[in-house]
Amino acid sequence: MANYDQDRLQQTQYGASARAGIDEGLRSYMLRVYNYMAGGLALTGFIAYFTFQAAVQETAQGLMLTSFGQVIYQSPLAWVIMLSPLAFVLVLSFGINKLSLGTSQILFWTFAGVMGLSLSSIFLRFTGESITTTFFVTAAAFGSLSLYGYTTKRDLSPIGSFLIMGLIGLIIAMVVNIFLQSSALQFAISAIGVLIFAGLTAWDTQRIKEMYFAGDSAAVAGKKAIMGALALYLDFINLFMFLLQFLGNQRS
Repeated sequence: MANYDQDRLQQTQYGASARAGIDEGLRSYMLRVYNYMAGGLALTGFIAYFTFQAAVQETAQGLMLTSFGQVIYQSPLAWVIMLSPLAFVLVLSFGINKLSLGTSQILFWTFAGVMGLSLSSIFLRFTGESITTTFFVTAAAFGSLSLYGYTTKRDLSPIGSFLIMGLIGLIIAMVVNIFLQSSALQFAISAIGVLIFAGLTAWDTQRIKEMYFAGDSAAVAGKKAIMGALALYLDFINLFMFLLQFLGNQRS
């Protein structure tokens, strides 16, 4: 009997130790994900702001594009800048298993930098103050939603599948509105976009958490962290852009 009790005690202690190890590993993994994401957002914001500063100049008539601004906003290069982030996302999403960890990191940081070039144009349309305000509102909302996704015991998989279908419909509506130029449809797109990416933030966080496996090699764990950061980065950026349609003050 004494031996039985001792064995049970040892098993309990071993189980507690294993759970503690997994919890510590999971925290380290999620911290790595958020650090990648935060670093990517910081790089994007830095490049967006300083690209805008180089692209415009203040005049008595208002903002005017410099020669550099004309190249990146009005030449065919503008289309390359606008579409190139999608190319990086596709390469990372479909090629991550074949890429080395170092190459994946380079692609992620390059993607964040190119996104900065692409997003710099929002400073032409909205005031800097409203962009800053919207960023902090987005950060607060994102933090709350991501925390919910991390801590909830509810399985968000069914919601995630529904949101992905909604996202496909949203993209189709956005393409259609390029030709219609309907302000009512644009308002609906922005409102639905906020709801979809709010839900995706919680779902992606739970999905990223569930991707963690203590037995992963350093390279595999690193690439999982990069892909998790990419997903959350895209959730944040899209949530920010849709909120900006409501909270942003347009330049006169």
